[in-house]
Amino acid sequence: MFFSFKTPNKSHGLSMTLAICFLAISPLMGFLAISFAAEPTSLTSSGWNQWRGPARDGTTKACPWPDEFADSLQLVWEHPHSPSYSGPVVLGGMVYTTETIDKTTEQVTAYRMKDGSKEWSVQWPGAMAVPFFAASNGDWIRSTPIVVDGSLIIFGMRDVLVCLDPETGEERWRVDFPKVMGTPLQQFGAVCSPLIDGDAVYVQTGGALVKVALPDGSIVWRSLQNKVGTTNDGAFSSPAIGTLDGTRQLIVQTREELCGVSLTDGTVLWTQPIEAFRGMNILTPLLVGNSVFTAAHSGKSQMFNIAKDENGKWEVTEKWVQKTQGYMSSPVVIDDLIYLHMKNQRLTALDAEDGTIRWTSSPFGKYWSMIVCGRRILALDQTGELLLIEANPTKLEIVDRTSVGNDTWAHLAVDGEYLIVRDLAALKVYLWKKKS
Repeated sequence: MFFSFKTPNKSHGLSMTLAICFLAISPLMGFLAISFAAEPTSLTSSGWNQWRGPARDGTTKACPWPDEFADSLQLVWEHPHSPSYSGPVVLGGMVYTTETIDKTTEQVTAYRMKDGSKEWSVQWPGAMAVPFFAASNGDWIRSTPIVVDGSLIIFGMRDVLVCLDPETGEERWRVDFPKVMGTPLQQFGAVCSPLIDGDAVYVQTGGALVKVALPDGSIVWRSLQNKVGTTNDGAFSSPAIGTLDGTRQLIVQTREELCGVSLTDGTVLWTQPIEAFRGMNILTPLLVGNSVFTAAHSGKSQMFNIAKDENGKWEVTEKWVQKTQGYMSSPVVIDDLIYLHMKNQRLTALDAEDGTIRWTSSPFGKYWSMIVCGRRILALDQTGELLLIEANPTKLEIVDRTSVGNDTWAHLAVDGEYLIVRDLAALKVYLWKKKS
C-alpha cells in the first residue's frame, strides 16, 4: 500500500539580503519555518549527497570555515520531524530527510535549502520493532539515503529499497528484498547506507551484499551471502569504494569480516576476519593508500595492507594492531593521523603508519559524526554540541564549540555556506555568514 502527500513546486523569490520571517502550518504534522537575513561566506559547494559526503570518507571542499560560531553561524530555518538516524542529503539546492512516524510509517521529505519551503513528502508503511535490549537506541529508520541526478534511493527498516524522482517524489521502483530473495528481516532493521556507482546501487541487505540496476531496480548479483541459520544476519556497516593495488573495488565490512568485492560481478577478492562483540562491526572502513583501517566494538584497531602477490593472488597483511576500541563513529584522516571517536566516548589520534596513540581526550557523548576540510574538523556530538577542531598531532585543539540540537545521531551535512543538522526532533539548516 502506498501513500503520497505532495505540495506543488513554488518559486518564492526570496532575497537573502532582506529579513524575512514566515509561519506555515501543516494540517498533517504542523511545522515552523524561520528565515532571516545573512550574508553567506564564499564557500565552495560540493554537495552532500550520501553517507559521509561526496567521497564517502567524511571530506568536503566547502570551506574554509569561520573561526567562531557565535558571530558566524546562524539558524536559517527548521522543521519538526519524527525521529530518524538517517543523515540529511543534499543535491541541486534541495535537502532530503527521512523519519519514522508513530512507529508504523516511513516518510521522506524534500525542502528547498534556501528558505525551507517543502517541495514534496512521500510515505509508506515500513516500521519494525527492534529487540527489547536495543530499545533505548530506537526503532526508527537508520540508513542514510543517496541522491544523484534523477534518483533518490532510500533503504527502509524492513529491507525495502525505494527509488524516487528527487524533483517530484514520484516512485520509480522498489525492491522488497525479503520477498524477492527469501531472506530474513535484519534483527535491528536495515542499517547499511546504499552506494551508487555509475548505473548501479550497492547495499548490504539481511541476506547478502546486492548490486541493483539503477534504471529499473533489477538485481544484478548477490555476494557475501549469509549462512543459513546464522544469528549475524545483515550488516551494521556501509560500504565504500577504493582502489587497492591498482584495482577499483568495493570495501565491505560484514558483521564478521572485512572484504574486497568486485564491482562488476560480485567476486570476493579478499577477506579478513574481524573480532567484535556480537558482530558489531559498525564503522565504514577507512582507506589510507593501499591500506584499510577499521576498529570494532570490544575488539581492537587494525590497519591492513592489501596487495596482490607475484601470482596475482590477493594478500591481506596486518600492518599494525592495538587496543583502541571503536563503536559507531566512523573515523577521518588528516595527513598521517586517524581521528577516531571511541567506544569509551573519547576522541583519539592514531598514527596511520604504526598505530601509535598520539593523544586521547576526555569523554564526550556516545556518537560523533565528523567532516574534514583542509586541516579542520567539524564534529557533531550526540548531545548536540558542534565542535570546530584544528588538526594537531600533540593534543585536542578545539577552536570553538556551540549547541545546534539535541540527540544528534544523524550524520552532519554541509553544502557550500550551509550546515545541515538532523536531530531526533527536527531538521535544521544553518548558514555560515561574514561578520558584520
